[in-house]
Amino acid sequence: MNDTTHGIRIRPGSLADAPAILDMLDAAVVWMNDRGNTEQWGTTPYSQKPGGVARVERYTTENAPYIAELDGTPVGALVLDSGPSPQMPIAPAEEPERYVRLLVSDRRYAGLGIGAALLAHAAEETRRAGVALLRVDCWAGGGGELVAFYERNGFRPTDRFLSGAWPGQVLARRVG
Repeated sequence: MNDTTHGIRIRPGSLADAPAILDMLDAAVVWMNDRGNTEQWGTTPYSQKPGGVARVERYTTENAPYIAELDGTPVGALVLDSGPSPQMPIAPAEEPERYVRLLVSDRRYAGLGIGAALLAHAAEETRRAGVALLRVDCWAGGGGELVAFYERNGFRPTDRFLSGAWPGQVLARRVG
């Protein structure tokens, strides 16, 4: 569907991609924990968290999932929705929006721009839908590296929030 840098191809996802997405999420938890980050996603593999598998299956059937592939192998995933999760303390925008509900990449392919390619695809899909606002929320803890990643990809911080003790940041990008 879409060729980007390093031969990354982005295609629509489906329920058949749920196992690959869960594998990426599980590996991301291990990767974060190995670096001392146990706060962002905890220490339990995503596939073993209550509701984790069902959430990914819903993402692939009720939302707009996209899979980044390299030589036919899934190496990243993005899920777009029309607003933030109702489980998060984030108000919907006062205008139509697209919302990044999930962004994950396979850490074995770090440095190839997979996340950036998926975010560029999200902006393209948002624009194609005639919507001018793309938003995302992320963990705002640690040294702010994740917030900085989104800023490097054209997003600007808007609202900070707490989900329990988990510090979050909403970011927005105008695409229209």
